[in-house]
Amino acid sequence: MSADNYKHSDITEKIIKAYYDVYNTLGYGFLEKVYENAMLIELRGMGLSVEKQKPISVSYHGKEVGEYYADIVVNECVIIELKAAEALCEEHEYQLINYLKATDIEVGLLLNFGKEPEIKRRVFANKEIIVNHKQSASSAF
Repeated sequence: MSADNYKHSDITEKIIKAYYDVYNTLGYGFLEKVYENAMLIELRGMGLSVEKQKPISVSYHGKEVGEYYADIVVNECVIIELKAAEALCEEHEYQLINYLKATDIEVGLLLNFGKEPEIKRRVFANKEIIVNHKQSASSAF
């Protein structure tokens, strides 16, 4: 495995701890915005710098063709995409990958507050996905 697989692991470990704290407290069934606000409280409480709903411009041949909003950006180096779906699907993963492609940020976490907690970590560098980790609720951090 490449060393990039664990890029910013100190920060992603804190994010995952915050995720489980929020999931274990609130459980399943709220709208995504509720989880986003709770995550912001947890992450700020850990001393991390967070930006919510950060605009991401998408360019094509040097011209802006669209704008997306990342749910949370942590320490300007990790994008968090939150979901409150029954389960994650491929579309959710590509949404995060596209956010990484459109920025200089290389690490992203896809966090689902579904019936079962789900975490997917993505690293995008050199125009190629180099990590495809999945973590279930039984995994420890």
